[in-house]
Amino acid sequence: MGDLKGAGASSRRLPRRPQSVAEARRFVRAAVDGVAPVLADTVELLVSELVTNALLHARTDVDVSARVEDGTVHVRVRDQRPDRKLLPQECPAYTGTGQGLAVVGRLASRYGVEADEVSKTVWFELGPDGTPSRVADWGSAEPSDSGEHVTLIDMPGALYVASQQQRHTLLRETMLAAAVGFDLGVPPEDLTTAQDVSNVISARVTAALRREPAGKEAPSLSVRLPADAGPAVDTLRRVLGLAEKAARDEHLLTLPALPRSGVFQQWLFDQIVGQLAGGPATAWTMVPREPGASPVELVPWDAAQVRSSRVPTIAADERNRIIAANGPAADLLGWQADDLTGRPLTALIPEHLRERHLTAFTALLLSGQPRILGRSIPLPALHRDGGLVPVRLFIQTQETTDGHTVFVAQLTPRASAPPASAQPPPSRNRPAAVQDPRGTPSTVPGGEAVLDGAPDGAVGAPRNAPDHGGLSALERLSLLVATSAAMSNTPDTEEGLRGAGRIMTERLADWCAVDLFAEDAQVERICVVQHTPQGLGPERYEGLLPPVTDAARGPLARVLRGAGPLLLTGAPPPGQAAGPLDAHYLDLLGHLRAHSAIVAPLRARRQVIGALTVARGDGRQPFTEEDLSLVDELCRGLALGVDNARLYQETRNIAERLQRSLLPVLPNVEHLQLAARYAASSTTAQVGGDWYDCFVVPKGDTALVIGDVTGHDLDAAVAMSQLRSMLRGIAVDRQEPPEVVLRRLDMANHTLHREATATCIYGLVRGGTDGPWELVHSSAGHLPPLLTAPDGRTRYLDAGSGLLLGLDPGVPRPSATDLIPPHSTLLLYTDGLIERRGESLDAGMERLRRCASDLAREPLDVFCDELLIGLGADNDDDIAVLAVRPAPPDAPG
Repeated sequence: MGDLKGAGASSRRLPRRPQSVAEARRFVRAAVDGVAPVLADTVELLVSELVTNALLHARTDVDVSARVEDGTVHVRVRDQRPDRKLLPQECPAYTGTGQGLAVVGRLASRYGVEADEVSKTVWFELGPDGTPSRVADWGSAEPSDSGEHVTLIDMPGALYVASQQQRHTLLRETMLAAAVGFDLGVPPEDLTTAQDVSNVISARVTAALRREPAGKEAPSLSVRLPADAGPAVDTLRRVLGLAEKAARDEHLLTLPALPRSGVFQQWLFDQIVGQLAGGPATAWTMVPREPGASPVELVPWDAAQVRSSRVPTIAADERNRIIAANGPAADLLGWQADDLTGRPLTALIPEHLRERHLTAFTALLLSGQPRILGRSIPLPALHRDGGLVPVRLFIQTQETTDGHTVFVAQLTPRASAPPASAQPPPSRNRPAAVQDPRGTPSTVPGGEAVLDGAPDGAVGAPRNAPDHGGLSALERLSLLVATSAAMSNTPDTEEGLRGAGRIMTERLADWCAVDLFAEDAQVERICVVQHTPQGLGPERYEGLLPPVTDAARGPLARVLRGAGPLLLTGAPPPGQAAGPLDAHYLDLLGHLRAHSAIVAPLRARRQVIGALTVARGDGRQPFTEEDLSLVDELCRGLALGVDNARLYQETRNIAERLQRSLLPVLPNVEHLQLAARYAASSTTAQVGGDWYDCFVVPKGDTALVIGDVTGHDLDAAVAMSQLRSMLRGIAVDRQEPPEVVLRRLDMANHTLHREATATCIYGLVRGGTDGPWELVHSSAGHLPPLLTAPDGRTRYLDAGSGLLLGLDPGVPRPSATDLIPPHSTLLLYTDGLIERRGESLDAGMERLRRCASDLAREPLDVFCDELLIGLGADNDDDIAVLAVRPAPPDAPG
């Protein structure tokens, strides 16, 4: 085997250096002179891949031989490291590394590997017609099963693929840079160690993933690794850290890792090093992450996730192009969903923010450092008609099955319509209120045995029935508490139901589904949750269902009319469906292989608001009548949570619509530029007492108002509306100095609303067309206005400050007068813009000063939007800002 030369073959030994790849290409080109040009080109390509692999991984001199026999080209590449087994990688076609053996396998007619005690030879043949015959393969590439076990719990396969590709690319480029003398600060011996242990990790993790059942998205892998690999993994960590720094400094072609991939890689290395040293395993799902490294989804990204979401959602790729959009997002922005796909993301970004977006997106790719990933950012989106739509943007990253990164953006309108009512209107298909029949045994059409429930007490079971079905009393109580907690821990209905569904599929059923009545008596399947996803995703059954017509007679239709809970003890027979809803439900049961199920109504305030289905498949003990009371208790907790969430959502949207309806249209004042923004809290009830106002009083002065009523609820919004109306009336009717207007407002507030307290600034901007301009103002305990000069100098106008409104209306109020230079920016704002938990107010005001200074020369709309983007992310409080900029006419000539 050691003889490289067959009859007529020529060979050459090439030293271990990068230039040897080019020398190998020239050598084989000459050796196969006379064959078809396309065949010679293919030989060059394949020998390049094999020699590169030998130089990078074997790191020895390489012997190359080539000959042509009966029109077939034979090439052999030998190195001196037989212990370095070939490890073909299953990489997507677009990746820059790991393709060598795959390319040879796809293009060669025959290929293989041979090894003895001193060398390893990789060979291939190319027939005269170039047709791959697949006669040979690379042999078993399974790594050794020796070593210590390392358990990787809840490891996301798609994220691992992305991380592995990034690791291989960084190491390859670092090695190439070192070979040409470019110093990245990586010692040669460390680079060698890092490359070797990286290959070991890749081989053994990939082999473990290959052994996992198809469709298992987040397996817990048991991987054997050398017992002494810990120090080498630490070396790999250091080398990758230096390589990532070089990538951020643009010394490498590879882009640095995005935050989630970086956090995952550190977790992987921590698990290997820690467990080899005797430490415990930590699940990936339990690792804390910074906002930019979220979310924790374990499944690969799928466009169906976007299309099925009820939240306006858009997904973009690494080229900044939209690859998926759902109906709610398209409706919000005036598009058809299909028309958005393929467009640049900048089509939805206002012109004055596009340059900022492109800069930030490029910086993210080049540096790997996020600024807005995983954070809730208030900003405007661009409607198709050119208008601006106030939204709150939340961007996450996810990986596709082939290792690509997708940016998924949710756009929550900052003034949204009320949600589906917890009490759907009456319709001919569903009574407005359904009284439940007393429990009697009955049969679902088609022959399944069922038991109808009673309206009170132990629904669907005799009152003396056992209080458990396979679960102990403690397990039942724990299940009820856990599902109720999942609903109460989030105001988002879908998130709460999915969380409760995961708990039920861990402890009670193989899968579950929740259906809720929406507007106009439509039924919407909110979620289908499986314990172990298999086959086609259950999300295909989510979304709007066929209507509950008079023809519908199936289990789900009966429950939505008030029957149940119903016990389904056998597979539905063919032809049972009496209508589209029945057919859809039976298709769900069949697709998810339910052999035993319970479907039960969700009731709130004596109304049926939806249904819960829990099911078990083959190999599980079927549900019995003893389980009906438990499922009914679960339904009571879920229904209460849904009803509370809907009431909460309805209340906050009413308050926000009230609040937004009171925000004024800014007047058109000659030679005064005006801009204002409002953003509700991203973490609280989204309502509060923040407001701004601007109007021209009869004398011609421009009135500026900003204020904040204590509280974050509907009462605060109502109090705010009353204060705003009273202040407007007093200011326009009296036209008195600001301190007098505030005193009168305080007296009226004290008389009419004794418990309402608020801060407020009332000011008048005075000045002619050419100036000078001045601000006469009085403050009732509000934060001082900020004046920013065109050259970036800033100062707070803290004179004229007095007591809050609602404390003592008899106390005299001060006032102050400040000049406003041309082209300077006067900013009034509420505390949500600057306050942060655990931080002093002075620190927040200094941050605002620096940000305003940087934006001093920006257009006023950009000034306001950038303030909200930079300072309003994840704000715990409402934010209102009002900005004024004197703009004298241009000088003649």
